[in-house]
Amino acid sequence: MLLGALALGETRVRGILLAEDVRSTRRAVEALGAVVREEGDELLVAPPEALREPGDVIDCGNSGTSLRLLAGILAGVPGLSVLTGDASLRRRPVRRVVDPLRRMGGSLTARDGDRLPPLVIRGGPLRGARHVQEVASAQVKSAILLAGLGAEGETTVVEPTRSRDHTERMLVGMGVPVRVEGRAVTVSPARPRGTRVEVPGDLSSAAFFLCAAAGLSGSQVTVRGLGVNPTRTGLLEVLAAMGAVVERAGEREVAGELRADVTVRAGELFATEIAGPLVPRLIDELPVLMVLATQARGRTVIRDAHELRVKESDRLQAMGETLAAAGARIEIFQDGCAIVGPTRLRGTAVSTRLDHRIAMSMAVAQVFAGPSEEVLLDDVSCVATSFPSFFDLLDALTSGGEGGGRGGGP
Repeated sequence: MLLGALALGETRVRGILLAEDVRSTRRAVEALGAVVREEGDELLVAPPEALREPGDVIDCGNSGTSLRLLAGILAGVPGLSVLTGDASLRRRPVRRVVDPLRRMGGSLTARDGDRLPPLVIRGGPLRGARHVQEVASAQVKSAILLAGLGAEGETTVVEPTRSRDHTERMLVGMGVPVRVEGRAVTVSPARPRGTRVEVPGDLSSAAFFLCAAAGLSGSQVTVRGLGVNPTRTGLLEVLAAMGAVVERAGEREVAGELRADVTVRAGELFATEIAGPLVPRLIDELPVLMVLATQARGRTVIRDAHELRVKESDRLQAMGETLAAAGARIEIFQDGCAIVGPTRLRGTAVSTRLDHRIAMSMAVAQVFAGPSEEVLLDDVSCVATSFPSFFDLLDALTSGGEGGGRGGGP
């Protein structure tokens, strides 16, 4: 929707997930002058001639992706824009977006020493620049690249390790010159062309069911049309390394994104190490992998995962405390953890901290607990931000039925 709002001509999207994060983005692009409407199973995005100054504060809800990518776009849109969000989003740092956009000539300020939203942007002319990231972040990279579309000269982002590259792929698919040289990505000033997009199944959503199947004896799950972009498939590699059976069928490319039908079957699980370049390729899947590690024989070690501390919550600390309360043998480090298994988890009360991935990960923990144990989640409304049908699908699968999903879910 963001790229469609910037484009020349209409963009039509099939398979879009109408969760709260996506609805927040829709409201934002409509505030900037785009027309968005549902037509059958497609979402139509009709861009304005030029994005306009919003008439009010833009509320991004719980969507850090929306806020950070919009910051890149709005840095070059004349006028005053204010981006905010819910209580959780207002605790998520924005300095890593603010600083590079300032180097391009952007005017951005935020509270607490420019560290936290709300984010105030006075849009104006930008100039291209070369940015070297200390930490790989697809959101920060994408914000810079989107700013570069309206900047004078080339804009380059150099990453320490490759992060997910959906933005680059979609830019190429919409006619924007993109140059990739090793870990450097460069864009030139351009306006995307409207196109048709089909959204693949989301691996981060499928991860909960794939991990449940991997750790529960006799189980298997097949996810059809799953996105298997190489920058996102770290989870599948870890499941295979731990001893689960992972199979792909019908691999194909649609709209620049690889997808396949992926089956995971339970196997005897052994501990593994997750660190280095692998981490950015599965950062959102780490909470549920922490749950799965409790079922693996040996000591699973996760390192280089500082990013987990600046998500919707401090996921590293939150999952560590929660799993320990459920009986897991876990040690927390500043950048990761060590988990010794296998452990039969026990019931516990869980504070989800309004974090959808903590809620869904601990719902999977219930699968590994004894039949008389109950994992009680205090607030699951946060799950609607990314996966509204999660609990219905989990119920269907765990009761022996066949689940099905659409629109970005498995």
